[in-house]
Amino acid sequence: MLPDGFFSRPFAHRALHGPGAPENSREAVAAAVTAGYAIEIDVQRSHDGEAVVFHDYSLTRLTGKSGAIQMFGAGELAEIPLLGGPTGAPPLPEVLDLVAGKVPVVIEIKDQDGAMGTNVGELEAAVAEALTTYEGPVAVMSFNPHSVAAMAELAPNIPRGITTCDYKAAGWPTVPAARRAELADIPDFERVGACFISHDRQALGDTAVARLKARGVPVLCWTIRSEEQAQDALKIADQITFEGYAA
Repeated sequence: MLPDGFFSRPFAHRALHGPGAPENSREAVAAAVTAGYAIEIDVQRSHDGEAVVFHDYSLTRLTGKSGAIQMFGAGELAEIPLLGGPTGAPPLPEVLDLVAGKVPVVIEIKDQDGAMGTNVGELEAAVAEALTTYEGPVAVMSFNPHSVAAMAELAPNIPRGITTCDYKAAGWPTVPAARRAELADIPDFERVGACFISHDRQALGDTAVARLKARGVPVLCWTIRSEEQAQDALKIADQITFEGYAA
């Protein structure tokens, strides 16, 4: 089950990013801890198989450099400054040391298969290893249910959830239509031993969400960008993930 702290404070999306503190950066994580917010972060796999806190598959948007994140080792990524900040992409263990259990953390494991398929395992193993000695309130989640299933085997005591949405074609060009339709119904919830979902705020009225909500399944949501959006989302969701304003 999710720790109680997951319901007592909103989650800063990609940590509390802003001027001088890019998304998923050490600085954004430190700012969220200081402000007392819970934290949502993303992890990608480096060339040497480490879990690095970074959202995109390419370096371009966040660093101005070209190349896929998997082309670089974790040490190299730490030395490439994020745009708008003084430091590079941090390894997951370093971020966990910064948080040190002070606030809840949810870690989104980015899909490494490309089509929400079974090509998973290495990134999940790195995340599980980083969490071996972590004692704070933490959970993991992924859009790819196979990734969540891998975490069930690698770290069965860590709460896990599925990141969900309505899977419209425009947002998922690499995922086949049949797979998108399947995922939108959230059919893997029991199979992977999930205990929550984190759903797109714009699709909180989906039938699949209502079905799980009726069973008492906690519903987080993403991404809230105003108090008005928060109040609307909380009519259904139990907690929000926010950015761009002081939730």
